[in-house]
Amino acid sequence: MRHTSGSEHRETGGATVWQRGICSPKVGVRFRVSDAQRGMARSLRAELADPAAAYGPFEWVALGYLAVSSALIVIFAANLAHPLRLLSVQGLVALLIVALCRAEANVWTPTSTSPIANLSASKNGSRTLMQRFWHFSRYWYPHLFFLFCFEELGALVHLVSPRWQDAKLIAFDHWLTGVHPAIWLEQFATPGRNEFMQFAYLTYFVYLLVLGGVLYYREDWRGYWSVMTYSAVGYAIGYIIAIFFPIESPWFAMAGSWHGESHGGPFTAAIHFVEHYGRVRGAAFPSEHVAGSFAALWGAWRHRRWMFWAMLPLALCMCVSTVWGRYHYVADIFGGIVTGTLGYVIGKWLMRQKAAYGRQSYVESVEFSLVRR
Repeated sequence: MRHTSGSEHRETGGATVWQRGICSPKVGVRFRVSDAQRGMARSLRAELADPAAAYGPFEWVALGYLAVSSALIVIFAANLAHPLRLLSVQGLVALLIVALCRAEANVWTPTSTSPIANLSASKNGSRTLMQRFWHFSRYWYPHLFFLFCFEELGALVHLVSPRWQDAKLIAFDHWLTGVHPAIWLEQFATPGRNEFMQFAYLTYFVYLLVLGGVLYYREDWRGYWSVMTYSAVGYAIGYIIAIFFPIESPWFAMAGSWHGESHGGPFTAAIHFVEHYGRVRGAAFPSEHVAGSFAALWGAWRHRRWMFWAMLPLALCMCVSTVWGRYHYVADIFGGIVTGTLGYVIGKWLMRQKAAYGRQSYVESVEFSLVRR
């Protein structure tokens, strides 16, 4: 019988089975420990990634915006009348987003084990009514989220600065054009032109709905969430700028300069109704109308080219209508174009990162399942 030394015993004690000629005892121990470590790491990563898999880039942008705006509310709480109320509402909205994503993920079973395949997979015709309800709610809640954030800006517009900054943009517009554009355009106003411009202004509300509806109907899930992410990034950038740089718009800042109220038909009346009951005083720079329109335009260009050409003339008229209707300065339009385009560029990058992460997670899950076998 061969007697091993203490050091040899310690070296071979970690390996339960070791065959001479395959590898040394030290290598065998290292291999087994490394294998176990990799298995534990993969298990832990899978456990952590499972809840996060329910969220897409849109959710991370939305929750990120809520986190940033909540932090600003805490920092500048002294400038608010009811900071705790606003924080509570922010927290409630975040919880609703998380709950909705988890509910939809639990009932809408993926049709493929690959997260990449699931982005473009078709819906199973045997889905129950409850499954379809949660799926539809998950896909269409972004529109309500955008509306909530915009309306909330009415309370956050003076969070950082107590004074309106319109004088700066009035001076910029005059330097750029030599006139005050909204006042100068009054000479061309007629009931018919007012009606057309107000119609163009209203088209903003349908760009994202129509484009999203087409992508949803065609079950282009990747395209749908890409467009929503472009819009979310563009809006979030615009909301943060509006908090730090409060602009109330020509409607208020130049109220004594108008020669009279604009007159038109049903579209003009509809706009007056919306402006009377839903107007947010502030948040004019950059124009969220323009930012949202350009984010949708870029989304149409990438995912449904024919819709881009259909939307482009209306979107350009809508940009003019924001000044015609005294809602924005020319500077607001430029700001909206920039933030909408940034939303597209950053949003596209986020979607690529999501796809790359999905591929990596899928490969690791397959490797882990093979190791366990």
